[in-house]
Amino acid sequence: MSGEPENLVLQLLRDMRGEMSSMRGDMATKGQIAELRAEFKSDMHSLRADVASDLMTLEKKLSEQITGLRRSVIEYHSSIIGHGVLITELEERVRRLEQHLKLPPHDAH
Repeated sequence: MSGEPENLVLQLLRDMRGEMSSMRGDMATKGQIAELRAEFKSDMHSLRADVASDLMTLEKKLSEQITGLRRSVIEYHSSIIGHGVLITELEERVRRLEQHLKLPPHDAH
């Protein structure tokens, strides 16, 4: 018991005061908090601008791809319709030849 201080409560209070002093040194001041807040706002504005720029670039790329796809579909469609017309004309000519030569229709074979 001789190692204990005279007043245990007084010793605990002194220890707490020392800990609180070190904690105050670690805490940010109002100025530091305001500085961090301003930096955060600046970073947010920069991030928003970057995201907006990326979205515009993405929209442009998608628009170009959609335009290319539309062009390809139109070309394919035109090509198919053209082949269909040619086939129809050939079928009509074959039918006329069959009739002229008095051949039985193709279905009868």
